[in-house]
Amino acid sequence: MAAPMAWVRLRFSLFSPALSGVLNRLSDRFRRIGDRRSGSSVLLLAPLLAQTDPDALVSTWPPGSAGTEGLQARFRWMAELAPVFQVPGACVRVLRSPDEFYQVMKARVKTARRRVVMASLYLGTGPLEQDLVDCLQEALERSQSVDDPHDLTVSILLDYTRGSRGKQNSRTMLLPLLRRFPDRMRVALYHTPDLRGLLRLLVPQRFNETIGVQHIKVYLFDDSLIMSGANLSDSYFTNRQDRYVLLEGCRQVADFFAELVGAVSDVSLQLGPDDSVRTKEGMVHPYKGDRNQFSDSARCRIMQVVDAAREQQLLQRGEPDGADTWVFPLVQMKPLGIRVDEQVTARLLTEADRDATVYLTSGYFNLTRAYMRLVLSASARYRILMASPEVNGFFGAKGLAGAIPAAYVHLARQFYSQVCRRGQQERVRLHEYQRRDWTFHAKGLWYYLHGKDRPCLTLIGSPNFGYRSVHRDLEAQIAIVTENEALQEQLQQEQEMLYQRSTEVSSSTFEQPNRYVKLWVKLVTPLIKNFF
Repeated sequence: MAAPMAWVRLRFSLFSPALSGVLNRLSDRFRRIGDRRSGSSVLLLAPLLAQTDPDALVSTWPPGSAGTEGLQARFRWMAELAPVFQVPGACVRVLRSPDEFYQVMKARVKTARRRVVMASLYLGTGPLEQDLVDCLQEALERSQSVDDPHDLTVSILLDYTRGSRGKQNSRTMLLPLLRRFPDRMRVALYHTPDLRGLLRLLVPQRFNETIGVQHIKVYLFDDSLIMSGANLSDSYFTNRQDRYVLLEGCRQVADFFAELVGAVSDVSLQLGPDDSVRTKEGMVHPYKGDRNQFSDSARCRIMQVVDAAREQQLLQRGEPDGADTWVFPLVQMKPLGIRVDEQVTARLLTEADRDATVYLTSGYFNLTRAYMRLVLSASARYRILMASPEVNGFFGAKGLAGAIPAAYVHLARQFYSQVCRRGQQERVRLHEYQRRDWTFHAKGLWYYLHGKDRPCLTLIGSPNFGYRSVHRDLEAQIAIVTENEALQEQLQQEQEMLYQRSTEVSSSTFEQPNRYVKLWVKLVTPLIKNFF
């Protein structure tokens, strides 16, 4: 029986993702046809690029000091697409390591008095995650003490599919808090509207998150927040390199993200103390209700937050506060028809000056075709950092997932070949992150103006610049534009720390034995690359 059973398992491991890939490629094809009818992913920039008279725009960019005019003129177009918040650069701190991220988060939970808001893909089930849950419990208990009562509430947003996987999962970790503090604790589980009907029945639990997930990573404590790409799991607290930025005492930014997470939570399934899930009253069910009705209502609810922030800023025009740093929240939720991050990222890649330098990093190098075309046709210099196979999060995984690092090697080689065919090896350089016993999950970019040795802009958050980030998942990041020299220095040190652990990619890189890609992986990669 051993041989037949092994064959059954092999067929199942290959059939499930392949079936998922075929069904979803059909839906993607219809979606792309719709996109072509309304304009390609590059043509979506046409309305933005057509606005040649900046004085004719009604900008929500707040006035700043006279010394900021250069940055305002260069990046004021962002304020036409997203809210913008002025903050002191001294209140922004770049965290450097997984342990620092974890320790800061626990410390902030312990001192929170009004609110803790966490949005992540999932919460792990190990001792470090339990320690974090215990910190939440202690904070809630302290808020009910006679000596120092306060109105602390905890709101956690996770993805339904990833958070429900296995018997021990994110839900079971949080149920004790829900049962003990039902009036102060909320757990919402976002379920993509694209996983429904026959697809939901056929795709097994291990692969169903490839259809689309809640991918936003926001960790908020009173008026401070951490923006990151890291999840709430032990590897992200120990040896999985990511990026993290702490904004301290930035109430307007914290309010915006608390409301954004609250809006996504409203359209998600609500976890009950008995481990049941239900929709919030008046909301459309994500996979049982009508697909278009859910997307329309969810988009309306989420855009209320974005539009309200922009309207408030229009009312506050003419109230300068002398800040030296600006924060733009960028939201991408293509399944719900929200594409702000895609538009801003594409325009940044398009308009980078000939003498500018862009450092771009992704834990999973799988740029969309539109982003690839923009990088290859741009004038700026690009330094792109990706994971080497050994630090890829899927390295050593069982089954089909174990071939994913090789698929990324194949995609990187294809992109590098395009760079070489165009003779752009000097302008566009690829680097591989390498670190023994670590994995790599950092994403974002740093933008350097001509002649400057420190960046004036960074993108940091959850997007990976790939198909999933643009088309499938819920994503959010922030663009930080700063003239604060100390903050610029922090960003420069962060960039150097990551790139110093890398080696530059050349043609010989792909000739190494550990870069060998089997034929079947090359054949399957076009079918599945939009799912990882």
